Amino acid sequence: MSLTNRILIAMVAGILFGSLLDLILDSTGISEGFHTVIRDYVVGGVLDLVGRVFIASLKLLVVPLVLVSLICGSSSLGDSARMGPIAAKTLVLYLGTTAIAISTALVAAVLVGPGTHVSLPGTAEFEATQPPPLVDVLANIVPSNPVAAMAEGKMLQIIVFALLFGYAISHAGDAGRRIADFFRDLEEVIMRMVGILMGLAPYGVFALLATLFSDMGFSAIVDLGAYFLTVLGVLLIHATVAYSVILKTLAGVSPKIMMQKMRSVWAFAFSTASSGATLPITLRTVERRLGVHNSVAGFTVPLGATINMDGTAIMQGVATVFIAQVYGVDLPLSAYITVILTATLASIGTAAVPGVGLITLAMVLDQAGLPVEGIAMIIGVDRLLDMVRTAVNVTGDATVAVVVGKSENHFDERVFLNPRADLEPDRDEVAAPEAASKS
Repeated sequence: MSLTNRILIAMVAGILFGSLLDLILDSTGISEGFHTVIRDYVVGGVLDLVGRVFIASLKLLVVPLVLVSLICGSSSLGDSARMGPIAAKTLVLYLGTTAIAISTALVAAVLVGPGTHVSLPGTAEFEATQPPPLVDVLANIVPSNPVAAMAEGKMLQIIVFALLFGYAISHAGDAGRRIADFFRDLEEVIMRMVGILMGLAPYGVFALLATLFSDMGFSAIVDLGAYFLTVLGVLLIHATVAYSVILKTLAGVSPKIMMQKMRSVWAFAFSTASSGATLPITLRTVERRLGVHNSVAGFTVPLGATINMDGTAIMQGVATVFIAQVYGVDLPLSAYITVILTATLASIGTAAVPGVGLITLAMVLDQAGLPVEGIAMIIGVDRLLDMVRTAVNVTGDATVAVVVGKSENHFDERVFLNPRADLEPDRDEVAAPEAASKS
């Protein structure tokens, strides 16, 4: 069985097992001792431990992978004039897809009206964390101590340092070439570590989803069904329609092939709900399954994991209309335009802030003149929706990487069209001698 299918089976099994545990824990017909065993030893013990170790092992690879991949990519482009255009294309595409995402979300929410029949809760409380000023964010992009930036996981600072280091390597003559060879070898080792981790992924995915659904079940979805389904519908439309149109018109490649090769990435994104934690898998897939050269993928994918928030923008658009409808506020056209601009620019301005989705939503609501306390109504289902919108975000990262790679002639279409391209190297290495012997 392929790794992708094993991960998908683990996802379904984890959701079903977690929902069963939720029913058991809510049941009044079980003994206190059995309830304690399930809660403390199964959910809070084994499942929680496996899930936390899995997430930690993913995060373990993020900083070294981003650093090494960007150094390799920028060192190969540093002596050419294409680094500036690549960066410009990447940024414009990320901002453009975010604007499309939130515009679609606003239109869909106005048409569906998810908050028209929801009563206003009297105890809703939410304390918004203020995002830092944009000037501070831009100033903090340049690291004063790159080692501290890597230790603290400040991705924008790591990206800037890696780009500068790679550019310097490309202009350092023989010494630079020796260093570049070292980092290319190091990247192969890190990619092998990613492959090892992917083999253990089904167990981590099962534990994460079982833990989540044992705590929440499906009851939270029922309570906010219209809002949940509206956000989910727009997320799916954006992932399948918007990205497909972009791929077909700007890159001239088959969206169906790319979507098929993104299944394992979606499984990681859905289970971890973190673009950063999924980054090693996304980058490996973009390079080895989709055929985007490292010089482009090493820049676009880490940057996308940091600033690309199409899924979050969709949530913000639907949530803004939902909260306005619950509170009985009629938003003028100027408010919708403000929401689009604020959410689009916030995808860069608050990229390094933890909990960025709810923080930027608080900023969007404030700009639209809506009560920030309304966020408390949607927190119950936000964790589940966060899993889906993370999958949308990583799809956007891969889409932009393919478009930019194709436009820069850093795209191997043979790899893209090969259904067995190097997602599962061990299986391919076994199949290759067999194919040779048959021929």
